[in-house]
Amino acid sequence: MGFGFALTGPLTGLSREEEAVNKDLAAQRSSTWNTITMVWSHIGNTEIVIGVCILVCLVLLWRTRDLLFSLVPVIAISLQATIFVLAANVVGRPRPKVSHLDPAPPTSSYPSGHVGASTALYLSFVLLASRIERAWLRWSVTVVCLLVPLLVTFARLYRGMHHVTDVSVGMLNGLLCALLAFGWYRHRARSTERATDRAVERGTDPGTPQAEAAAVS
Repeated sequence: MGFGFALTGPLTGLSREEEAVNKDLAAQRSSTWNTITMVWSHIGNTEIVIGVCILVCLVLLWRTRDLLFSLVPVIAISLQATIFVLAANVVGRPRPKVSHLDPAPPTSSYPSGHVGASTALYLSFVLLASRIERAWLRWSVTVVCLLVPLLVTFARLYRGMHHVTDVSVGMLNGLLCALLAFGWYRHRARSTERATDRAVERGTDPGTPQAEAAAVS
C-alpha cells in the first residue's frame, strides 16, 4: 500500500515513464496477438483461478489423502486476494492511458489481481509438485506452472490493463502468499511428525487419545 501511495504521489514521474511500455505494446497490436493475449489474460480471471484451484485440490486430496497438503493452493489464493482487494481499494491508481482490450473490473490498476492470483495458484502447484516421483512429470508440471503467470503478465501489459509496477507488485504478492501457504503446510507436517516421534518413544500408538494429548503437550 505504501508503494502504491508513492506511485500516485511522489513517484508520479515513474508512472508517466513506465506508461511508455504500454504505449509501445499498444502500437504493435495485431488481431492475432489480440486473440492470443485474450486467452492468456482470461487464465487469471477469478472464475478460472477458483475453478482450477478447486479441481486440482480435489485431485490432490484424492491422490494424497492429505487434507492440509491439498489446502495449500486455497490458502495461497485466498491470502493473495485479501491483500489485493485491500490494496486496490485503498490506493485507487488509474489504469494506463491506452485503449483497454479487456473490461476494466471495478478495482484500481494497482496491484494486478490477475497476475497475483495466477502467481499464487501456479507457484503453489510448483511447490507441491516436489512430491511427484516421476522426474519427467515433475519437471513438466514445474515448467508449465512457472510459465503461466508470465503469460498472464505479458497479456495484462499488452492489453493495456496495468503498468509494469502493477504486474510486478502483483507477482510479488502472489509469490509471497504461495511461499507462506506452503511454509504453513511444512510447519504443520513437521509438528505432526514430532508428535508421532514422541508418541513412539513413549510406546504410545500415534492414533490413540494418549498420543494426541502428548502432541498437545
